[in-house]
Amino acid sequence: MNYEKYSQPFSEGDYIYFFRNSGLQNQSVLYRQKSDQNPEVFLDPNTFSRDATTSLAGINFSKDGSLVAYQLSEGGSDWTKAVVIKAEDKSVIGDTLINIKFSGIAWHGNEGFYYCSYDQPKAGSQLSGLTQHHKLYYHKLGTPQTDDQLIFGGDQTPRRYIGAGLTEDERFLIITASNSTSGNELYIKDLSDPASKITQLVDNFENTHYILDNVGNELYIYTNLNAPNGKIVTVDAVAQPQPAHWKDLIKETENVLDPSTGGGKIYANYLKDAVSIVYQYDMNGKKEREIQLPGLGTASGFSSKKTEKELFYIFTSYVYPTTIFKLDPLTGTSEIYKKPGVDFDPSKYESKQVFYPSKDGTQIPMIITYKKGIALDSKNPTLLYGYGGFNVNLTPAFSTSIVVLLEQGGVYAVPNLRGGGEYGEKWHLAGTKLQKQNVFDDFIAAAEYLIDNKYTSKEYLAIMGGSNGGLLVGATMAQRPELFKVAFPAVGVLDMLRYHQFTAGAGWGFDYGTADESEEMFKYLFNYSPLHALKAGVSYPATLITTADHDDRVVPAHSFKFAATLQEKQGEDAPVLIRIDTNAGHGAGKPTDKVIEEVADKWAFMLYQMEIDYRQGN
Repeated sequence: MNYEKYSQPFSEGDYIYFFRNSGLQNQSVLYRQKSDQNPEVFLDPNTFSRDATTSLAGINFSKDGSLVAYQLSEGGSDWTKAVVIKAEDKSVIGDTLINIKFSGIAWHGNEGFYYCSYDQPKAGSQLSGLTQHHKLYYHKLGTPQTDDQLIFGGDQTPRRYIGAGLTEDERFLIITASNSTSGNELYIKDLSDPASKITQLVDNFENTHYILDNVGNELYIYTNLNAPNGKIVTVDAVAQPQPAHWKDLIKETENVLDPSTGGGKIYANYLKDAVSIVYQYDMNGKKEREIQLPGLGTASGFSSKKTEKELFYIFTSYVYPTTIFKLDPLTGTSEIYKKPGVDFDPSKYESKQVFYPSKDGTQIPMIITYKKGIALDSKNPTLLYGYGGFNVNLTPAFSTSIVVLLEQGGVYAVPNLRGGGEYGEKWHLAGTKLQKQNVFDDFIAAAEYLIDNKYTSKEYLAIMGGSNGGLLVGATMAQRPELFKVAFPAVGVLDMLRYHQFTAGAGWGFDYGTADESEEMFKYLFNYSPLHALKAGVSYPATLITTADHDDRVVPAHSFKFAATLQEKQGEDAPVLIRIDTNAGHGAGKPTDKVIEEVADKWAFMLYQMEIDYRQGN
């Protein structure tokens, strides 16, 4: 991990900003530079706390780049504080805003900004109490936070999640509102008219929509309404902006769409079997070209201000270290901007995609990565990683921690399970509520494919997943304990009967359902809930459960109870351990030293259980 790393650069005011990590710095440092000057440190999160557990959780500039609001997370918590400074001299303006959660910051001119938060849970329950009603506020610089104006949410329009942003010209305030992790209402307010009111475009939570851009009155909207794979539509924001008047600009295709805008262009980023294909369109919906990518992998970014003459994107795969490219929108040509100096030779490794049948015959894609020339003798230490939920896409990405396994002659396998979004909303819904067992069946079938094709065997197979993926690991090891040697449920949702009673858990009900809904839903959840599915005397895999004391996304009580129950009921000598990070949360902002310690512990645990000695060198 000790190599120089950069983020995509972005422009604000007269400066270009970028993050850089010299190698093993606990937090990446934000630099800036003018075109004719050397870079200078703008913000160094390593100085925020003595142990580097206070991290930069977000940063937003005013349109002219002169003012900055940056958010701090302490110990990995989702609760943040916002500090406002002048960009030129970094002097602090006004008071620090507190108790912000699940929020960006949207500047309106240089007078103030919009942000979201919840009422604080009762004392002693800050990291576990329910957060039900999100609130959108406007903060005027120079005034106390207690005077901030409530714009949307709260008791009048109770919504669990609210998002806010401004169009680039700052004419329209855009508000998204939802009660779960899927589907949202959509609102706008014309800030150029002081008398304007908030206008509702979408009045239900059945589909997902967000505004990409505007040109004058014309809005460009992403939606999956009547288009499960997504499309882009346009509408007049002032006349009749509701869905009945939307006009298709870029129609739905057989592949899932994730669009962005930059340099006055639209970039349609499609997933084809979990691999990126990117097309460039003009603002009238005319396709101009396909962006030539370095290979099969994941491309992301493709966003900038309208006036910029170039934009940057990232390309990566399991065997292609994350690289930043610079794109010229006029010609469509790309060139490498920053290449990482990681000690890894991609030519020695191979990554291939296979398709295998799940229990019901559905074909599931899986990418398998390994060192060229390994023997298919069923003895390769193998890590099977999955997620399968919340419409999340698992796409190829380079990871130095996985390189450690590959260098040991290991195999890394990632299937694209139902419940994810790799094939659109239909694929997502096929892994939700009373269909959730499909996700576990897909994962189990992946393990059986790897064993049947002699990549590995039960004695050399480990499974890993985090959060919803922790649920996946817990459920599958409970259902098929004989398939796996090692299990790593990380920050997992493991008590399916009570998950909705903590922090933002109630918002996950769209995917999971809740025990309060019906007797049928209660029985279904109870049947697969990892905590409740464990049986006394069964030989479960060697298990290392990981969590953190400041995880207020999936509270650590899930992991505590699962660990205690598994230790009680384990039928063999295979160990059951729990590893609890301190001053850390669900994962975001974790300092490098903590990341290295956890990765080293996991690989040591896995290889020891498989009776494999660590091999020095490549």
